[in-house]
Amino acid sequence: MLRWHTLATWFRRRYGVRVQKIPLDAGATCPNRDGTLSHEGCLFCNDEGSGSGLGLRGLSLAAQWQRWHSKYTTTDPDRRFMAYLQSFSNTYGPVDRLRHLLTEIAALPGCMGVSVGTRPDCLDEERVALLASVPLPEVWLELGLQSAHDATLRRIRRGHDAAASARAVRMAADAGLLVCGHLMAGLPGEDYAEFAASVDWAVSLPLAGLKLHNVYVPRGTGLAALLARGAYQPLARDEYVDWLCGVLPRIPARMALHRIQADPAPGELEAPDWALDKRGIITDVRRALTARNLWQGCRADVPDARPEWFGG
Repeated sequence: MLRWHTLATWFRRRYGVRVQKIPLDAGATCPNRDGTLSHEGCLFCNDEGSGSGLGLRGLSLAAQWQRWHSKYTTTDPDRRFMAYLQSFSNTYGPVDRLRHLLTEIAALPGCMGVSVGTRPDCLDEERVALLASVPLPEVWLELGLQSAHDATLRRIRRGHDAAASARAVRMAADAGLLVCGHLMAGLPGEDYAEFAASVDWAVSLPLAGLKLHNVYVPRGTGLAALLARGAYQPLARDEYVDWLCGVLPRIPARMALHRIQADPAPGELEAPDWALDKRGIITDVRRALTARNLWQGCRADVPDARPEWFGG
C-alpha cells in the first residue's frame, strides 16, 4: 500500500497510462565547474554531473532517445515517454543553445514531454519563457534547491543562496511551468531539524513536485575527500527512513514526489552501501509509515485518511 504521491500516480491520473522518463545527456556544463563561479563543483557532484556522460562522449540526443525508447517499448509498448535533461545545468549557456535543444527534443518520435534539470541561478525570464513555449503536453523544470540554509549552501560550495532558489521557483511557476525542487537529506553539518525546515520551506513555494535524496558519496568528489579523512559520515539507513517518516506527513498530498531516494550511477558509489538498494529503501519507508499510521499530507492537507489515489 503506497503512502505517498508518486510521479507514476501523477502521470496515471493525468494520462491514464504509464509515462517513462528517458534520461538524456545534452553535454551541458555548470558555472560551478567552468570557472564562472569556481572549477571545483558542488561538494557532492562528480565529473558526470549526476548523469550518464553520453553527451560528453558524443552520442546525440536522438541516438540516446532511440537507445532507451527501444529498450522500454520491448517490455511495455503502451507506455508514453518524456525526455529528461538531467546532467549538469541545462539552462546554462547561450539562449540559442537551449532553444536548439528544446526544438530537437520536441521533434523526437513519441516524445510527449520534457523535464529540464538546472540550477536556480541559471534561469532568467527569457529562458523561462522559452521553456514555457515548448509545444509538448508535459513540461517540468527541475531545480536543485538542496537546502533552505545558506550556511549549508556555502558549506557544500553551491554558489547561490536560498533566496535565489525561491526567486527561480516563483518565476518559473508564474510562467506556467511545473516545477520540481530537489532537497538532500544528510548534507554535511545538517541534522534532522534543519532538513525538516528545508522541507517546510520548499512546500511553502509554488512547487508541483519534490525529489528527496539521501546524500551518498560519489567517488572523486569533495565529499569523498571529507569521508576519507573522517570529516563526514553519511546517514545510516534507519536514520534516513526515520527522517522520511518525519517529513512526508508535512508535504501536501497534491505534491508529486518524483523520488524519495538517491539513485547512484553504476560504479560511482563510495558510501554508504545501502544507497544501492533502491527497492529495499522504498519497502522500508512504506513499512515504517504503515507501522506508524502515517502518510504524505497527514499533517498537512489530508489528516483524516490516506488518499485512495495514492495506490493500493
